Amino acid sequence: MKRLSDKVAIITGASAGIGWATALLLAREGAKLVLGARRECELNALAAEIEQAGGSAVALAGDVRDEGYAKGLVELAVSRHGRLDVAFNNAGMLGESGPSTELSEAGWADTLAVNLTGSFLGAKHQIGQMLLNGGGCVIFTSTFVGYSFAFPGVAAYAASKSGLIGLTQALAAEFGPKSVRVNAILPGAVDTDMYRTMNDTPEKTTFVTNLHALKRVATPQEIARTVLYLASDDSAFVTGAALLVDGGASITRS
Repeated sequence: MKRLSDKVAIITGASAGIGWATALLLAREGAKLVLGARRECELNALAAEIEQAGGSAVALAGDVRDEGYAKGLVELAVSRHGRLDVAFNNAGMLGESGPSTELSEAGWADTLAVNLTGSFLGAKHQIGQMLLNGGGCVIFTSTFVGYSFAFPGVAAYAASKSGLIGLTQALAAEFGPKSVRVNAILPGAVDTDMYRTMNDTPEKTTFVTNLHALKRVATPQEIARTVLYLASDDSAFVTGAALLVDGGASITRS
């Protein structure tokens, strides 16, 4: 039996990487998807791929910094399927990087607006709808950066993603009594466009790879399977978790 049969799910940041892989996996497990990201052509291609495979997906392009967009994704889910069960707030950006003493206020603000505020706005409207359904689950994409690891030059990224952990815990405590579960995944290095941007030389790639106990980085598909676990009833007693999916990076010292 499919683990998400007839469940309705929103995925942001679905046009590439973890979001793309998760959309394909959740669709195979029976979820009806509403796909969000800024890149309309990529979103439409993903939706078409899911539909051709016998799944259900509709795309709506927009910017997660816009509260109207967050509301629109929920309204689309309800207008198409009558409910919302799962939300994967995955959209994010590396943002301005470099020495923190040279980081612009605008760069700082923009990174937090996408990674933290955008996720909050999404959850605000998603949870509001889930309460009408009798419950649901919300998942955020945080990171091991700023939690179990620190790298120079990415202060805004680390702060914004760390903020998601506090948001996760606050929402889990607030809405747990109403059967809404809220969790965050904290991936280690994942082979995505963002990873390749941050690690653009063989030396950097080797260094980051060796931080992990498994001595490799994750594929987006591996992270997607963790999202599936949190979205399904397999994790029915899991909420408020900051779940490391880091290949042992947090415990490796060799």
